[in-house]
Amino acid sequence: MLASFRTTGSLARRAASASQRRFLSIHEYQSVNLLNSYGIPTPKSIVAKSPEEAYSVAQNFGTDKLVIKAQVLAGGRGKGKFDNGFQGGVHTIDSPQQAQEYAGKMIGSKLITKQTGAGGRICNAVMLAERRDPSHEYYVAVLNDRVTQGVVLVASNQGGMNIEEVAATNPAAIITTPIDFEKGLSKSTALELARTLGIKEGGQEEAANIFINLYKIFKDKDATQIEINPMSETVDGHVLCMDAKFGFDDNAEFRHEDIFALRDISQEEPSEVEAQQAGLNFIKLDGSIGCLVNGAGLAMATMDVLALHGGNPANFLDVGGGATPETVKKAFEILLSDPKVKSIFINIFGGIMRCDYIAEGVIKATKELNLTIPLVVRLKGTMEAEAKAMIKASGLKIVALDSLDEAAETAVQLAV
Repeated sequence: MLASFRTTGSLARRAASASQRRFLSIHEYQSVNLLNSYGIPTPKSIVAKSPEEAYSVAQNFGTDKLVIKAQVLAGGRGKGKFDNGFQGGVHTIDSPQQAQEYAGKMIGSKLITKQTGAGGRICNAVMLAERRDPSHEYYVAVLNDRVTQGVVLVASNQGGMNIEEVAATNPAAIITTPIDFEKGLSKSTALELARTLGIKEGGQEEAANIFINLYKIFKDKDATQIEINPMSETVDGHVLCMDAKFGFDDNAEFRHEDIFALRDISQEEPSEVEAQQAGLNFIKLDGSIGCLVNGAGLAMATMDVLALHGGNPANFLDVGGGATPETVKKAFEILLSDPKVKSIFINIFGGIMRCDYIAEGVIKATKELNLTIPLVVRLKGTMEAEAKAMIKASGLKIVALDSLDEAAETAVQLAV
């Protein structure tokens, strides 16, 4: 039980964090275009959205030695597996025919990796890139750092690997360089970093310019993280960014319509997209108890109490302080769209949020959506008495309880 409590507590904290900070991610081919617009060198690459287009791109590329990469927003694509049985989201190809064949096995299928979960994510495009032979691979990232309370550039000469593993087994291989927010990274500092990483003299200038321009993108575009893994020193003496992962702060969307126009909602959980459009903070989980709560802290506590009683939450759902009866109904629709949900637990503390608004929404949703699964409600605070009277007068099969422990335990029992 304790292990279950700890695990779900961790899920609650991650869900609460994710619900309040949604960072836009973009596809690799979009990242390459952004890098190139700042003069950062990458292998030549072109996107294709059909097998026929992949054939045409490969035929006109100028070389037969290419790499084809599934464009899915997840790590571990090379070791992933498609739901049609095709193995791997990254392959070398040697002909236009092979490009068409592999694209046909990727596009329209779901790629399952260690980051996607069992459901995988749909592949709607592939990227064809020239094959460049690396002599050494490096890891480079620009991100916000809590320790220095500023932006840092993190680099390692052990690129192409899971950086968390490198940090755990050989922390000395991780070099962290603070960056002055206004002035950026100086050329002398960038060159010194290139030398420290062991980049050959002929590539140090290129590497230094990459470091400097990565920070320019980070600042200009309100990025939350830029990760280049790997940055490669090629056998012909050049330094290139071979792969890129970007995150952007959603709070800055009003400043970067061009960047946020790149959002691909096909890569996101549909219920989370629907909830976001309705102004709800919602993260889908794997349990059987649908949760509707106001406030991230109370949502976390609710999920932990459910776990303490042996239950598993199906979601994190914070309706916030400004919910209306219509918002509550939309929340119910989203909860009920998950076939795993066997009971619903509503836990509301009425401060800014009025309990009678929640009660009105609950009653309306129960009637209009023909709710058949058990519903447990706990309401405390503003307009509590009126809300309880409304639920009682409705004549609906709603279990209303005052004790959090009792309500949570009841929701768990009814979900069995």
